[in-house]
Amino acid sequence: MFDYHMHSKVSFDGHDSGLAMAQAAQAAGLKEICFTDHIDYDPLGQMPNMAFDTQVYSQEYDQLELPGLKIRRGMEFGLLPDNLEQFRQDLQRRPFDFVLGSIHFADDQDVYFDGYWANRTVFQAERRYLEQTLACLQVHDQFDVLAHLTYISKTAAHPAPRPVPFGEHREIIEEILRILVDKGKGLEMNSSGVDRCGGFLPTADYFRRFRELGGEIVTIGSDAHRCDRVGQYSRQACEILKDIFGYVCTFENRKPIFHKL
Repeated sequence: MFDYHMHSKVSFDGHDSGLAMAQAAQAAGLKEICFTDHIDYDPLGQMPNMAFDTQVYSQEYDQLELPGLKIRRGMEFGLLPDNLEQFRQDLQRRPFDFVLGSIHFADDQDVYFDGYWANRTVFQAERRYLEQTLACLQVHDQFDVLAHLTYISKTAAHPAPRPVPFGEHREIIEEILRILVDKGKGLEMNSSGVDRCGGFLPTADYFRRFRELGGEIVTIGSDAHRCDRVGQYSRQACEILKDIFGYVCTFENRKPIFHKL
């Protein structure tokens, strides 16, 4: 089993040390993990620093080893339509094995909080978030895998948490998936929504369509910010991806490795 989306205290919103997170992974029977700490930027500059300190990152992980557990070093970069140059700069901070691209903001607002949801129905909030995702993917191509495509499903301010229904947004979701395929990018099955909105982020139907469109790269991530969520629902995710793809991917030096399930 694998967990390719984890945040230690190196991230602004993390809680536990890298060692503690790795020990939790080892105890959970995981074979390989990747730390993907945040580099995010508030479009309006109103939130505190959300980008990790590179020196702290390197001190936390570069000497971290545990028997029987492969540990990779990555990052999660918050995509915005106009932060391509910032992304290029941040990729030069140090070598990374893996880079997640994610979308946390739409219309300059963090979709996790109440402000974004004001005066929007659930459908409208989902659609605008997907439109922002599409706009970001149209201009960005420096990431490896798109993280939690339906992140908005689990946000704290969501008035009625649910997995984003594929059928209700089919046209724009298919456009997003086609861009990922055309650019040779992967799709993450993020398990952090299972106990928050009732499904993986995104759900299995997205992955079936991704496969039909020619998608090849798929990863699994818990999005753990605490030890008790490391590897959560990884086994279930593996079973779903085994049925659709027959494998799951890990990364080394930004190159995918395919593991038969």
